[in-house]
Amino acid sequence: MKVYAIDGITPVIDPTAYVHPTAVLIGDVIIGPRCYVGPAACLRGDFGRLVLKEGANIQDTCVMHGFPNSDTVVEEDGHIGHGAVLHGCTIKKNALVGMNAVIMDGAVVGESSIVAAMGFVKAKFEVPDRTLVAGSPAKVIRELSEGEISWKSAGTRQYQDLAVRSLNTMEEVDALTEVEADRKRLEINVDEVIPLYKLKEQQSQKAD
Repeated sequence: MKVYAIDGITPVIDPTAYVHPTAVLIGDVIIGPRCYVGPAACLRGDFGRLVLKEGANIQDTCVMHGFPNSDTVVEEDGHIGHGAVLHGCTIKKNALVGMNAVIMDGAVVGESSIVAAMGFVKAKFEVPDRTLVAGSPAKVIRELSEGEISWKSAGTRQYQDLAVRSLNTMEEVDALTEVEADRKRLEINVDEVIPLYKLKEQQSQKAD
């Protein structure tokens, strides 16, 4: 990873967290226990403080930044999808920010809530706890079901496991030139990591 101090302030990474070698951390960045920071993520703490609390993940190509004297915070078990941008906002415990969503300054994404992919949460907007918001600007769509919140939590556990897997087994290698005859597959518990639409299909079939 690329880690840079600025004005005498150095990023902090808990030993149990995993930060991909291509991620960039600058200045006042604090990565807590069991966090996962994905490839090409950029956490630029050169104005305000950036904090990932225990068990949070920020995935590939995400950006965290903020204005001077602001904190940008992802609380415990927060889950930030591919390509999302967080700027001077707070993501509460167990919330999910979908792929390519943008969360602006002073916004608060409530506990166990979900911001849909491509959502734009405007400055100072407060997403209520346990709700789904979507759109640009994002609006409250409905309350989340217990099943949806459980699905989110299961996905976050997979990223916490991925931090451990990455710390233990990820290494830089040369690519093979052909596929091995007995090529292994990744052994993942697929029951816990299905897409949300499949979960809804399963629930619909049970209801029928």
